[in-house]
Amino acid sequence: MAEALFRKAVLDRVDYSVKSAGVAASEGSACSRETAQICKESGAAFEGFKSQPVSAKLLQEATHVFAMTQGHLAALEGRFPEYCEKYYLVCEFVDLPGIGYGADVPDPIGMGRLAYQDVAEVLEMAIPTIIAYIDQTTD
Repeated sequence: MAEALFRKAVLDRVDYSVKSAGVAASEGSACSRETAQICKESGAAFEGFKSQPVSAKLLQEATHVFAMTQGHLAALEGRFPEYCEKYYLVCEFVDLPGIGYGADVPDPIGMGRLAYQDVAEVLEMAIPTIIAYIDQTTD
């Protein structure tokens, strides 16, 4: 979902390349039905998505890496400490109402459609702040 929504946000930006990977992802899984529905409804549908685990190659190519949770961030720091200067939280730059800065993106797995919608809303708030930060920190 994060990849699809981010791609939609930078659709007209040739200076952006968007990829996603998971710290515990299996290779080649499709997104959940709820994710596909919510992305389609928001105009961020992406066909043929397949999951991939995070790798040193992906991290080396990235200028910025955004983790969904503190746990994911810690996993990245533990497994790939050589890229720590690239790591941030998705919500690091957004003041979520009633939560504040640096919150974890909620995990919707097994929680039903409303939980997936909540994740989409968090991502929709966070993505513009991520883009602004990237734009400020790149040439």
